Amino acid sequence: MTLEPLVRPARLRPGARVAVVAPSGPVPVERLERGLELLRGWGLDPVVAPHALDTHPELDHLAGTDENRARDLQEAWCDPSVDAVLCARGGYGAHRMVDLLDWPAMRAAGPKVFVGYSDITVLHEAFALRAGFSTLHGPMVATEVFLKDAATQQALRSTLFEPESVQTLGLDAAAALIPGTARGITFGGCASLLAADAGTSRARTSARGGLLVLEDTGEEPYRLDGILTRLLRIGALDGTAGVVCGSWEACGPYEGVRAVLADRLGGLGIPVVEELGFGHGPSALTVPLGVPAVLDAPSDGGRCTLTVQVPALV
Repeated sequence: MTLEPLVRPARLRPGARVAVVAPSGPVPVERLERGLELLRGWGLDPVVAPHALDTHPELDHLAGTDENRARDLQEAWCDPSVDAVLCARGGYGAHRMVDLLDWPAMRAAGPKVFVGYSDITVLHEAFALRAGFSTLHGPMVATEVFLKDAATQQALRSTLFEPESVQTLGLDAAAALIPGTARGITFGGCASLLAADAGTSRARTSARGGLLVLEDTGEEPYRLDGILTRLLRIGALDGTAGVVCGSWEACGPYEGVRAVLADRLGGLGIPVVEELGFGHGPSALTVPLGVPAVLDAPSDGGRCTLTVQVPALV
């Protein structure tokens, strides 16, 4: 089965109501407030979900109970007055709540903007596979990269309001690890989360015709080797047309990371671009998932890019 384009949500307009949810880890209050001020400065009307500032009564690595985190996301999604759902942060916890969501009800509510990365990868995959909706792998409201990096802020703002202006993605540092050109439907996210999701009852069973978006944080090269090897062994990357790598923050010396990427992905015989500029690094470009795109990795050292063939939002 070949990947097909997913249903894209509507772009945002000034005054749009956006819900901020915390599906994973606990949210620092001060950083959230600063993020909300940025959104207000864009002319948006952010509302914080009822349990977004909770902490689990026994497990302090979670933002509240699984049931409450799921309820916040579902209620925001099914609320017709909400135009977008933005995640406050990643961390850990989406795996625990993803199956508590009423996916038929969320699918019936229709598509809307959904933004996050890291642990939110689990939800990106669920929206793609269970609802058929395109989502945005992008910065989260209460994270330092969103609060401090102007390029990160501008990339998200442009994607939300004028998506046709940011259809070609890629920082100057992007390079061809394995040169070539590929076309496909974007999917993916955080490598360790994709590996953790693989093999579960609702996991993706085919990557044919897909352009894999890949990044991670805090995984030493040997652990990254294990993550990619697991994905390869279970066939999760079979048929992938190309791989677009972002940042590998705190994953050890990059020379070691690059060696693992070349070793594990080189055998696929497809183009691979490194350091495109998304994920946990100092800049976090917004990458649309579920849309047709072209990956260009010139062999002559020219600029490497990912160009989405349609605007991320309609």
